[in-house]
Amino acid sequence: MRPIDRNEVLGIGDYEAIRERFRGRVIEEKRPRRVRIGDHLTAVFENRDSVLFQIQEMLRTERITSESGILHEIETYNDLIPGEGQLSLTLFIEIPDRSLRDRMLVELAGIEDTVSIEVDGVAARAVGKRDGAAEGRTTAVHYLKADLPAGAQAAIKARRAAASLVVSHPRYAVKVPLGRATLDKLAEDLA
Repeated sequence: MRPIDRNEVLGIGDYEAIRERFRGRVIEEKRPRRVRIGDHLTAVFENRDSVLFQIQEMLRTERITSESGILHEIETYNDLIPGEGQLSLTLFIEIPDRSLRDRMLVELAGIEDTVSIEVDGVAARAVGKRDGAAEGRTTAVHYLKADLPAGAQAAIKARRAAASLVVSHPRYAVKVPLGRATLDKLAEDLA
């Protein structure tokens, strides 16, 4: 998938003019890409639209207008775009209660190293950059990519794959089958 180019990113004023339409379209696009993993985790499979949306929203929220700031956001978020034969996902630990969340971030230390995508029984481990989590705890958001074997890519693209998102942490072991709508989006990503 091609990275976001500078000429695709709108200034804040121009973005405000199209924001509601663009936001609505991206929210609909993300709906089948969002996978609930047990009680406390959610994953979103990323694509160019979701990344462009993140860039635009970050520029808007942080009021970033300098060229160097804009280029920094593009470079940062372009890391989320999947490469050839890859799937990219953002893993969220979502626990509204602060004390429970703080406890779970300790209990789930290392969870980012236990995520895989299983396609027709073959697991592809999802990996990410170390994001500066304190020793003995994890963070609430992780950016991960999985390199899929050629057979798994072909099965997804042919829309005949059975696939699951798997977390194998000792304190949080879950396997969630991916639905047809999600797999159709992943086929588009791999095309």
